[in-house]
Amino acid sequence: MKIIPLGPHVVVRRLEAEKKTNGGIVLPDAATKESREGRVLSVGDGPILSDGHRAIPQVKEGDRVLFSNYAGTHVQFNSEELLILSEDDILAVLN
Repeated sequence: MKIIPLGPHVVVRRLEAEKKTNGGIVLPDAATKESREGRVLSVGDGPILSDGHRAIPQVKEGDRVLFSNYAGTHVQFNSEELLILSEDDILAVLN
């Protein structure tokens, strides 16, 4: 079973937060923040434009993305925590 988002929405699996600083210091769980990076699992058809056509989504399945702090709706699906967010909440695609 798969979640298929509608319109301009995207399903994202949040990536694990870094457990170590650049200097090599291991961070305890209480000090780590929730990651704002994720992997795109599925993409909607895109938003409907004023002329009735659909815009092509800017992200695709498998993209690694950076999104806003409080973006999206958390959903539990097949015992996994996922985010459904609007494509507008995605700030960048990471290469």
